Amino acid sequence: MHCTLSTQYAGRRVCVTTMHKKEFDTTLNPRVVALKLSKTMALTDLASSMREGGMDVVGLAAGEPDFDTPSQILDAGIEALRTGKTHYTPNTGTHVLRQAICNKLEQENGLEYTPAQVVVSNGAKQSIWQAVLAVCSEDDEVLIPAPFWVSYPEIAKLAGAKPVIIDCPAQDEFLLTPAALKASLTPASRLLILCSPSNPTGSVYSRKDLEAIAEIVADHPHLMVLSDEIYEHIMYAPAEHHSFAALPGMYDRTLTVNGFSKAFAMTGWRLGYLAAPHHVAKAAAAIQSQSTSGASSIAQHAGVAALQLGPKGGQPVQRMREAFQQRRDFVVKQLQQIPGVTLVEPKGAFYCLPVMASFFGPSASADGFGAIPDADTLCRYLLETGLVATVPGDAFGAPDCIRISYAASMADLEKAMERLSTSLKKVLHNSE
Repeated sequence: MHCTLSTQYAGRRVCVTTMHKKEFDTTLNPRVVALKLSKTMALTDLASSMREGGMDVVGLAAGEPDFDTPSQILDAGIEALRTGKTHYTPNTGTHVLRQAICNKLEQENGLEYTPAQVVVSNGAKQSIWQAVLAVCSEDDEVLIPAPFWVSYPEIAKLAGAKPVIIDCPAQDEFLLTPAALKASLTPASRLLILCSPSNPTGSVYSRKDLEAIAEIVADHPHLMVLSDEIYEHIMYAPAEHHSFAALPGMYDRTLTVNGFSKAFAMTGWRLGYLAAPHHVAKAAAAIQSQSTSGASSIAQHAGVAALQLGPKGGQPVQRMREAFQQRRDFVVKQLQQIPGVTLVEPKGAFYCLPVMASFFGPSASADGFGAIPDADTLCRYLLETGLVATVPGDAFGAPDCIRISYAASMADLEKAMERLSTSLKKVLHNSE
C-alpha cells in the first residue's frame, strides 16, 4: 500500500490510498439474453396503460376469455380455502385431479393414461416447457409450423434446441402439409409441435390431415410430437377435435398438453397438465420438483370441479363457446367487407389472423401519422389513431398479418370493427 494522494487536514499531512474499483461481472446466460419478450403481453400492457390514462381503448390483443370462471369452479376454490386445502400437494398433482384428467382423456379423447403419466403444472406453458426440456438435447431441432404461438421458439431455444420454422401460408389455411414437413426433416429433427385449434390462426387439423402427418412421423424414429390441445373445447361445427396420440402408432410418440385456462375461463388460476409416456412424464416431474414443485392446491381442487361439469365442459363451457362463435361470425363478416383484407375463417379458438399486407409497405402512410412500413407500425397506428389494440403478425411468424382476439364483448367488438375500418380507409400508398 502506498500513498497515491495527500492532503492537509488539521495541519497534518494525510495519506489517502486509492483503490482501483473492479467492475463486477454483469453478464447473463446467453440463452436468456437471446429470448424475445412477448409482443402479446407488451401490447396488452400498453393498452391497459392507455385505458388507465383515460383513453377508450378496445383491447383485442389478449389471449384469454373475457368471461368469469363458472360459479361451480369458484365454489370449489372457496371450499378449498375454507376446509384447509391450502398446503403443499404432491409434486405432480393430487391423485384425485390426475385421475379426473385420466378419465377425461379416456372419455373425450380415446386415450388411456394412468395418473403416473400425468404431470399437473402451473399452466400449460410450464407443461410445454418441461416437455421440451425433457426430450430435447443440445442442438436437437424443434419443428414449429408458422404461424405459431409466440412462446414455442423461445422455449426451444431456452432448452438448448434449435427452432426450425416451417412456413404454412394462408392458401393452405395456415396448416402444415405433408410436403412441407418432409422438406423440413433432418437427422436432428426431434420434436414437432402441433396446436389445434391454433393460436393465432384458429385453424383446425382434420383427422385426415393428422393421419397424413402421422405417416411421416412413423418413418422417423427420432421424432416425437407435442400436441398442444388447450383450445380443444372452443371449436365450431362442423370442425371436430382429434388428439394426435389417439392415431394409430402415435401414443408412444406424443406428448399431450392441455389445461384449464381457455375452455374454463381459468387463466388466473394457472393450471395445466402433460400426459405422456412414462419416461417422459417421469423426466418432466423431476424438472418440476427442482423448480416450482406442485401447482396451487386451491387451483387443483377447482380443476376437479371443472372436469365434473360434464362432457366438453358441460353447459357453462357450451354457453361460452356459443358466445365465441357469435363473435367470430361477426368479426369475420366485418373483416371480409374491408377491401384489401384476406382472411382464413377460423374454425376454433378465439383468434383470427387476417392478411393485412395491403395496408403497409414502403409506399404506405396515413395523414397525421406518417409511414407504415410493416405490421408492427400498422398495429401502432391502429392503437394510436383508432384506439384498437391488436398484435403484429411477425410475433407469430406471419409478418403480413395481424392477430385479432375476439374474446371481447359484442359491444366492444362492434366499436373495434368500426374503428378498424375507419382507420384502414385512411391508409394511402404514394402511387395513389
